Amino acid sequence: MTEQNTRLGIWMMVFTTFVFAIQDGLSSHLAGEYNVYMVIMVRYWFFASFVITVAARKAGGVRAAARTTQPILQSFRALLLVTEICVMVFAFTLLGLVESHAVFASYPLLVAALSGPVLGEHVGWRRWSAIFVGFIGVLIILEPGFGVFQLEAVVPLIASLMFALYALLTRYAARRDTAATSFFWTGTVAAVGMTAVGMWFWEPMVGSDWILMGILCMTGALGHFTLIKCYEIAEASAVQPFAYLQLAFVSVIGVVVFGETIRTNVAIGTTIVVAAGLFTLWRQRVVGDPRDD
Repeated sequence: MTEQNTRLGIWMMVFTTFVFAIQDGLSSHLAGEYNVYMVIMVRYWFFASFVITVAARKAGGVRAAARTTQPILQSFRALLLVTEICVMVFAFTLLGLVESHAVFASYPLLVAALSGPVLGEHVGWRRWSAIFVGFIGVLIILEPGFGVFQLEAVVPLIASLMFALYALLTRYAARRDTAATSFFWTGTVAAVGMTAVGMWFWEPMVGSDWILMGILCMTGALGHFTLIKCYEIAEASAVQPFAYLQLAFVSVIGVVVFGETIRTNVAIGTTIVVAAGLFTLWRQRVVGDPRDD
């Protein structure tokens, strides 16, 4: 992998996180005006259309993309992801963008913690130490014991746990299926599942919000497309740390557009969580005796 490809991959990851931050801002606004299930359902209609179009243009077409020996796993992955998105967007309506993403930033730590029981991978004492420190950061963000604990703050933590499990199951599925197959099942099965739920919560939408919905759908497709391209040209371990920039972009949108504030405990806790997460990513790149992990 050339240095040029790595540099391009990093810039594509930065762009992708910016696009996803815009998507989160749009989701937060629309979910505040309409039912969360309906918003996610329409978003996934467009996403499924995008996935099918991409699959049809590749060798073997849709049939090749859909071919898998583990349909139950692929279906569960897809439904888990769309459920996580619903939970996270609901968190936006409860806590706002900044605090929801501050808690959600713990998901790489959860991936590291669960990689042993789910994938059978070795997690050494250094990464366990980072996981422990990271969750101290989460506690600082949540402020348990200070005044009345916000039960709503648990919602993005649940979303973080669900996304971590989704990431691990995606890695497990990759042992037998291609990325194109996982991508196809992620879009199509989730669209069907979301329609079965969202159709009961349909609400009329004003014209200006349909424009925002269209932008939301396009940013979703664009973000997934650039993310795929990013991982095609650069190693995941080289670009993954830059995914944390989504937290910075979301914070700017939350403060500037939605008038949110960044509390001191959230800033301190998030710094600890991100530092611990970056350490776990760095340890994954270190080549050596796994017992020294």
